Amino acid sequence: MKVVDFLKHKREILAQHPFELKDWLSPAIRDYWREFQQKAHLHPLLGRVLDPHGETQHGQQQESVAVAQVANGQPAMVQELDEAAAALYAELQGRIGEETHVGEWLHVSQQMIDQFAAVTGDHQWIHTNPERAAAESPFKTTIAHGFLTLALLPQLTGSVDESTPEFPTARMVVNFGLDQVRFPYPIKVESNIRARTKLARVIPIKGGLELLKEIKVEIEGIRRPGCVIESVTRIYF
Repeated sequence: MKVVDFLKHKREILAQHPFELKDWLSPAIRDYWREFQQKAHLHPLLGRVLDPHGETQHGQQQESVAVAQVANGQPAMVQELDEAAAALYAELQGRIGEETHVGEWLHVSQQMIDQFAAVTGDHQWIHTNPERAAAESPFKTTIAHGFLTLALLPQLTGSVDESTPEFPTARMVVNFGLDQVRFPYPIKVESNIRARTKLARVIPIKGGLELLKEIKVEIEGIRRPGCVIESVTRIYF
């Protein structure tokens, strides 16, 4: 059976379970698939086309704007965006592919690692026993938990500073999940790390917007990143 015929045969199942398709793809094809999804256009409906200044093609400001998400060959899903959401949507559409944030360096100490171990119960010696790690670990020292790196993302990305919110017009911003996580290089104790964030996608949802961000956690002095994440954020108005 050809690939196209297979997808046609499975289209109803894939429409209900879109993540299954991603699981079937090889890592190389997944990269092409994500690039395809990121470049998918969001078409305006009903003759109301939002320009970068927040006006319609008729030159009149609208309290809400209808946009449709068209993806994977499925019927368009129409979402009504209020004025604040529509303005942010237009702004972010122009920033897709850009680096939106570079965080400050954060020092990873043994005390920080031990405190995380105490909270989570993960006292594996590669994290919490410096003497044994020096003698037996290939890294010759303790390393941070992978989940500690993930737990530090709000601080590393600057998303928890209430004095300077990233989206001041939003009513609420929530972490919706992670699409993909990799730990290419261990973060050794006494390292300095920071996060670099790139906006990959923005789509309208009911009541707001959904953002896909590509976050890379750098280790000072190391070429390879300590963590690479695809993070999904939802913004409600």
